[in-house]
Formats: sequence, structure tokens, C-alpha cells
Amino acid sequence: MTGSPITPSAGPPVRAGRSLTAAALIGVALMAAVDEIVFHQILGWHHFYDRSTPKVGLLTDGLLHTAELLGLVTGFAWWADLRRRRALSSAHAWAGLVLGLGAFQLYDGLVDHKLLRLHQVRYRVPDLLPYDLAWNAAGLLLLGIGAVLAVRAAKAARTQR
Repeated sequence: MTGSPITPSAGPPVRAGRSLTAAALIGVALMAAVDEIVFHQILGWHHFYDRSTPKVGLLTDGLLHTAELLGLVTGFAWWADLRRRRALSSAHAWAGLVLGLGAFQLYDGLVDHKLLRLHQVRYRVPDLLPYDLAWNAAGLLLLGIGAVLAVRAAKAARTQR
């Protein structure tokens, strides 16, 4: 999935790779926002960085929020530019969105939670394993759906050439 143009039978060239990339950035930022709003703020299960004081945890949540907003603004700017140029591939964009959602979820679960140990899904529970399994399974499920959508989009694009 490159940024090379796909020229359907009529109309301007569609940018499949760019469509996927713009929407993937939106997906990553959107899942970061869901994580930050639901698990950090509403449920209060963790902060982005929990290996220090609550004040530092709140600061890191603010930095995560800043990064997700920048991701959303940048992704939507790219998406809007593709639409304006009539170069957006909706099928690739949907695939990218779901891939981005899953990529953030799985990265957070494996790298932030387990490898770097920045925070856990939840504290003060007798067994963390069900939370970890659910968290990472959700990421894998989203990545799987996104991969299926990407393959379908690529096949559809090949038949339009």
C-alpha cells in the first residue's frame, strides 16, 4: 500500500496509501483519546505514567492529551486535503482508521503496560491477567478487522485500474 496513485476509470487519481495513513493517524489519536478520557479520567484506573507522584501522572495525561489532539488535527487535515483533491480512497481510509485504533490499543497494552511498565490497565485488583487479556485481545481484534478491510480495499483498487 504505497502512496502511488490508483486511477479509476473516471476521475482524478486516488491516493490509497495516503488515505490509509491519514486515517490511521486519526485512529491512533482517537483510541488514545478514548483511553485517556475513559480509563484515565472517568474511571481513574491509571495515568499515562504511574511510577511517580499523582501530580506527575496528571502532567503525563496532559501530554498524552496534547499528542492525541495534534494527531487528530494533523490526520483530519491530511484527510480533508485528500477529499478536496478528490483523491481520498474511502475503503483505504476505513481500513486505516481501524488499523490505527488497534495499533494504539495493542502498543499500549504490550509496550506501555508490559515492556516499559509505565502503567497497568488497573490497580488494586486480585488478578490483572483478565484485564491484560481483554485489553490486548481488543487491539488484536481491531488490527485483524483493519487488515481484512485493507486487503479488500487493495483488491477493489486493483480491479478498478
